[in-house]
Amino acid sequence: MKKINPVVHFELPADDRVRMAEFYTSVFGWQANMLGEEMGNYVTVATAETDENGQSKIPGTINGGLYQRNPEMGATSPSVVIAVDNIYEKAKELAAAGGKVLGEPTEIPGVGLFVGFVDTEGNHLSLLQPKMG
Repeated sequence: MKKINPVVHFELPADDRVRMAEFYTSVFGWQANMLGEEMGNYVTVATAETDENGQSKIPGTINGGLYQRNPEMGATSPSVVIAVDNIYEKAKELAAAGGKVLGEPTEIPGVGLFVGFVDTEGNHLSLLQPKMG
């Protein structure tokens, strides 16, 4: 039986990251962490209580992030992030099945390797090979 790769993160595009973070913190109680320019001004959001590593303490919940909307890069709609054991092998597999990998996997410091892709229906998603240890 083929291994199931779980959804581990979601991402939402924002035109104004401060306004968007304030919206989700005030309406849903999420906790926002504004990262700096070295991390692309990304905002991590905790949707449930987290441990010291930022991982959710509640089974079945995931956390997410807000990123700058960028139509030129196709970054205009919500996305889900799927964890995989080997990002290079999975990228080849999804391309062979009719998907399109968007560039080369890049390292997110302290997180792992990350790459976006488009599925056969034009949906933008991402792969993450979590950093081990």
